[in-house]
Amino acid sequence: MLGESAPSFNANSTNGTFEFPKDFGNSWKILLSHPKDFTPVCTSEILQLAQMQSEFEELGVKLAIISTDKLDSHFEWKQLMEDILVESGHSNKIEFPLIEDDNARISNKYGMLHAWESPTRDVRGVFIINPQNKIKSINFYPLNIGRNMEEIKRVVVALQTSERDQVLIPVNWEEGDDVLMKYVPYTEQELAANPDLENQYYKVGVNMWYKKKGMK
Repeated sequence: MLGESAPSFNANSTNGTFEFPKDFGNSWKILLSHPKDFTPVCTSEILQLAQMQSEFEELGVKLAIISTDKLDSHFEWKQLMEDILVESGHSNKIEFPLIEDDNARISNKYGMLHAWESPTRDVRGVFIINPQNKIKSINFYPLNIGRNMEEIKRVVVALQTSERDQVLIPVNWEEGDDVLMKYVPYTEQELAANPDLENQYYKVGVNMWYKKKGMK
């Protein structure tokens, strides 16, 4: 599925009915699946996402959550989580939709059901989709392990940086770190004409060219 168009679907959600990804417009999108409403790990994940909504919004990202639970369950769970947020001193409301997929139609389209984990409950899937509605990243996590939302955010920033600057992202990269070039960044003639190029890039090994952070 990587590089392919995100499968489209119509859905009922806590934010009403919509078509995904069309109705999410010219934005980055993250579709996250989870196993079951009201369960501890899932609740911890959604609470964390609620507190990070503004951070994803600043990156131009819209979020959507899906499971095989019914819509009534989603509404009840959403209210419970917003009560927890208030009790914890947070004023956040859950602005992103919780999508109903009780017949698993959407989950099957995206491969969110893994029989060895559960034949009826989604695994913890993460689909990052670019503004052209192409799937750029997919990750699956088991039912018993919560996702690292900061890592999901890091992947979004890495994808945006790679696409915007036409660079590669090296191991353990964080926003602002040096990046890898797709090609040798300058010729001998270009270096002779602009000696400062040598201060903008450096070489590691035979073919790893890095661009220093902060360089355009």
